[in-house]
Amino acid sequence: MQIPFDNSYARLPDRFFTALPPTPVATPGLIAVNRPLAKELGIILPEDEAEIAAIFAGNTLPDGAAPLAQAYAGHQFGGWVPQLGDGRAVLLGEVVDQKGQRRDIQLKGAGRTPYSRRGDGRAWLGPVLREYLISEAMFALGIPTTRALAAVTTGEAVLRETALPGAIVTRVAASHIRVGTFQYFAARQDADALQALADHAIARHYPEADGPLGLLQAVVAAQAELIAGWMGVGFIHGVMNTDNMSIAGETIDYGPCAFMDAYHSEKVFSSIDQFGRYAYANQPNVAVWNLAQLATALLPLMPDKDDAIEIFTEEINRFPDLFNTAWHHILRGKLGLSTVEEDDIALAFDLLNLMETGAADFTRTFRALSGAQPGSTIEEFASPQGFIEWLPRWQDRLTREPGDDRSRQAAMQAVNPAFIPRNHRVEEMIEAAVSGEYGPFFKLHEILKRPFDDQPEHSAYQTAPGQEEEVTRTFCGT
Repeated sequence: MQIPFDNSYARLPDRFFTALPPTPVATPGLIAVNRPLAKELGIILPEDEAEIAAIFAGNTLPDGAAPLAQAYAGHQFGGWVPQLGDGRAVLLGEVVDQKGQRRDIQLKGAGRTPYSRRGDGRAWLGPVLREYLISEAMFALGIPTTRALAAVTTGEAVLRETALPGAIVTRVAASHIRVGTFQYFAARQDADALQALADHAIARHYPEADGPLGLLQAVVAAQAELIAGWMGVGFIHGVMNTDNMSIAGETIDYGPCAFMDAYHSEKVFSSIDQFGRYAYANQPNVAVWNLAQLATALLPLMPDKDDAIEIFTEEINRFPDLFNTAWHHILRGKLGLSTVEEDDIALAFDLLNLMETGAADFTRTFRALSGAQPGSTIEEFASPQGFIEWLPRWQDRLTREPGDDRSRQAAMQAVNPAFIPRNHRVEEMIEAAVSGEYGPFFKLHEILKRPFDDQPEHSAYQTAPGQEEEVTRTFCGT
């Protein structure tokens, strides 16, 4: 295998990471490799699948790799943890892709590191396939995200509540620099490292940014767009700790994440989110809180702390407007509105409220509205009377839109997916894989590559779960 490494993070000071190789596994086996992504990264894959598996399991280091585990800290559910770091991940190195963008290649589940905190450093098959499938689905949905390059089995058991098959996912990211990375050095009052990190992040992600203030402004804007994108497809991250917020504005760390079936603004899936801190509707608020922690970490880089607090506070307070602009644009698009009228957002939120009281499926409702017979959407509502009264209001609003019905329907179908990674289908796929059957994984992956296409032959994958199929809790897998 040929990987054109150019490892800039490894050239930072030693205290940014611990250099160490992945821990070899017993018998690596290839599940999947993302060949289009490999080509995009300039990676030349060998013909031999065993050789591919050996590299993506960490048994063989490709030439030019500089493996390391990154150090960072973070707030987890609001509680400060001064040292976290890559406890089960090893960054192989970086490449500059065909578009000139620098990207990390990381093995997740690659063994113990100094940051493992009594963990085993491994991953089991379920979360590996979950991250592979959902991160690639998010990419197909057009939402900034880390990508999945490969998934391999290890031939070793991983102990959780019981013995489970081990696996490793190869993750590709614009970087793995987190809000918690800045917090790590700020908490240690290491101004030199903090400055080096800020310079590295600006050069890598936001070269137009002018110093720490420009960096903060860029991250705030990127996160506003990202969270709005999540909301538009009913995605709930589930564990928005500061160590899980990428400063590159990508979705990262697919642990107990989930997509809503029936719309509920306070929906929570994560088994560890007992008080709804990271509920669907609270995600913008959490983003503000996390960004405030980033601003606090950047304060030592400003010449006048008192002035900086005021300036940084103003920047954090820009988030609601930036988020609302992005969110309202998405809502208009989901309703087929290309022009702007004063009552548009009230119209959209009235529909969301009706969906909540009527237990309507988030994805299916908007997709049905996008069709030639939007009145069929009534079938999604347990209590349809409110929707029956809302529908003429929307149809009246459409009369003031340019273009014909066909072009509007096409535009709506381009933003309202027909297919999402429904939780019961993901769990079904994992259960089959644990028993050695990967057919459901590959089938679901192929369907989710084209989320905006009708794919009538796969219409069963559009349906909401039955009561006995519904997944109410998701788990991080660590």
